[in-house]
Amino acid sequence: MTYILLTVSSLSISIYGLFCTTTGRGLLQKTLGMMKLSKNGLTLLKQFEGCKLTAYKCSAGVWTIGYGHTGSDVTQGLTISQSKADELLQDDVSKFEVGVSQATTGVPINQNQYDALVIFAFNVGLGAFRSSTLLKKVKENPKDSTIANEFLKWKFAGGVVIQGLINRRTAESQLYFT
Repeated sequence: MTYILLTVSSLSISIYGLFCTTTGRGLLQKTLGMMKLSKNGLTLLKQFEGCKLTAYKCSAGVWTIGYGHTGSDVTQGLTISQSKADELLQDDVSKFEVGVSQATTGVPINQNQYDALVIFAFNVGLGAFRSSTLLKKVKENPKDSTIANEFLKWKFAGGVVIQGLINRRTAESQLYFT
């Protein structure tokens, strides 16, 4: 079942979709003109996430499968097909597209900035993204050069600095500012 609440303000329309299917959410995004992760953004996301068809614990100790998919449906020993990994990725990305779009409503960002924010949020989670200083600075001035430093603050997993996260944050920041 799909529950949709549309709120209309003088500046924008926000979509709050609960239990939306990928197809339904994609249709709403297209209908209302929401940005979507570009092909280049998806390629970068896939590069950083990698694809593992057997569940594993990520560096933060969370059970993960496919392209960074987490949740109660991921358990030790779980194996999926490549087509299932692609399906999970599409559904997961859609959630982050909506979340980033909601968080940046009325903020003039370009496709590369949007892609960088979706990729970042995909990794840290929407809750962390929404409460981040990075988002606060984007909302204040999306061209603020100190946003680059905000990406780089998110380099820890389990309290440890991870080189892969430094590499990822550097790439996200570079994408944001191109």
